[in-house]
Amino acid sequence: MEESPSAAAGDQRDESTEQEVTIRERDMDQTSTCPETETEDCGLDGSESKLPLNKSDILKAIEVTSGSVDHMRCFGDAAGRLQESALDAATKGNRYINSCLRLNEEMRGIDSLATQLKILRRNVDALDTAVNKLVRLP
Repeated sequence: MEESPSAAAGDQRDESTEQEVTIRERDMDQTSTCPETETEDCGLDGSESKLPLNKSDILKAIEVTSGSVDHMRCFGDAAGRLQESALDAATKGNRYINSCLRLNEEMRGIDSLATQLKILRRNVDALDTAVNKLVRLP
């Protein structure tokens, strides 16, 4: 059985979570550039600072991201197969249409052929009748 890419990614996830995430601490002596109502939510550069992520949060984020990537690959594969099927169906449809057009061209002369066959049938019937009369002569 082949190992899926997500299983290999799981091994990498375990190794990557061993590292600690460090977040820069704020210098308390420096004055804030943010409004006072948002002092606790703003960093030194004016961006919002987040609480430090613990290992389980990081694992959950990695799992969700990995799942999303797996789903994107799956949808990409499905879209590729659908495109191939649509192209195959279009090719077969074009072959069918071309066959119908060729048959239509061949059938255009069928009316004159049918007329000739009717005339030939009448002549054969007349000949058959004449032969029957000659054979029955007493």
